[in-house]
Amino acid sequence: MPKVSHKGSQMPESPIRKLVPFADIAKKKGHKVYHLNIGQPDIKTPEVAMNAIKNVEMEVLEYSHSAGFESYRNKLAAYYQNQNINVNASEIIITTGGSEALMFAMGSTMDVDDEIIIPEPFYANYNGFSTASGVNVVPVVSTIDDGFALPPIAEFEKLITSKTKAILICNPGNPTGYLYSKEEIMQLAEIVKKHDLFLIADEVYREFTYDGDIHYSVMSIPGLEENAIMIDSVSKRYSMCGARIGCIVSKNKELMATAMKFAQARLSPPTFAQIASEAALETPQTYFDEVISEYRERRDILIKALKDIDGVKVSSPKGAFYCIAELPIADAEKFAQWLLEDFDLNGETVMVAPAAGFYSTKGLGMKEVRIAYVLKQEDLIRSVEILKAAITAYNAL
Repeated sequence: MPKVSHKGSQMPESPIRKLVPFADIAKKKGHKVYHLNIGQPDIKTPEVAMNAIKNVEMEVLEYSHSAGFESYRNKLAAYYQNQNINVNASEIIITTGGSEALMFAMGSTMDVDDEIIIPEPFYANYNGFSTASGVNVVPVVSTIDDGFALPPIAEFEKLITSKTKAILICNPGNPTGYLYSKEEIMQLAEIVKKHDLFLIADEVYREFTYDGDIHYSVMSIPGLEENAIMIDSVSKRYSMCGARIGCIVSKNKELMATAMKFAQARLSPPTFAQIASEAALETPQTYFDEVISEYRERRDILIKALKDIDGVKVSSPKGAFYCIAELPIADAEKFAQWLLEDFDLNGETVMVAPAAGFYSTKGLGMKEVRIAYVLKQEDLIRSVEILKAAITAYNAL
């Protein structure tokens, strides 16, 4: 019998999606499931983006340029310039989601068995992208006790070898919601310059910062032009996850020429989605003001409610729309499955993402879950009520 590849067998399952079959069964039982497990915003996509698709007049749905529409890249460059990121259209390649941008970045900077250092916990698919690229993740641990702040630079230094090619961060962070300070970004800049590494920054949650904190991009650091690679996406910014449009941005010409070869191999990013994404750049600031205000209120409600549960430890996120909570249970994955299979409170239950899947180091995050506060406020309150009752019931088994 033919066998699948070793690479395929090593591909990790998504901790966000692997419990979906159990959620489907719960729904077939008639239970309402509150989805705290996935970062799918319930915020409406900007009308200007939806209208752009509705009003398309096109006789032939053609390929676009492999780098994406020039008009879109020009407008995107202008958007970044307004964010104090001085780039032009030639330094941007449009990709099929931020996921493809990360694949291009890894493929362009690393060979098989090279190493990439990532602070953990991190977006679970970084493990998948690395496996698909034949790259080894070298984790450096951040902890809930200090809010998942950047680990000491000395810890990074210990891990750098001749195989190390890059450091990857998500800022603000998924799954932690941590926002790196300018000082932390500058520390990373110094170490990548010292060791001649790339600094890849996944900045898809740039707009989602709270309490007056400012997002500082790796593309804003003078002297880091050859080292910095930015990953971005329209998915979260405009609540357009299904568009699957992202980009890779760098001022390193050799890097971008290499990424372009990967872009040509997959032909082009989707045409309709680029039309919507280009139009989305016309979204008024009032849209973002309202969205950020709503997420801030959701965060505050969620964190307060979680802290009121005995035995729960949680740090307040500074950005994005996720938090990591440590629960008073032994195995969060078993608990998450039990929530869907065996528990309901008046016909309702919750779905969370076990956090162990966001770590590369085995054994870490076993008691933790990631919670996405992408539901309306009353649903978040109800979800935590259900979670509290579930913890009590589970520990009584």
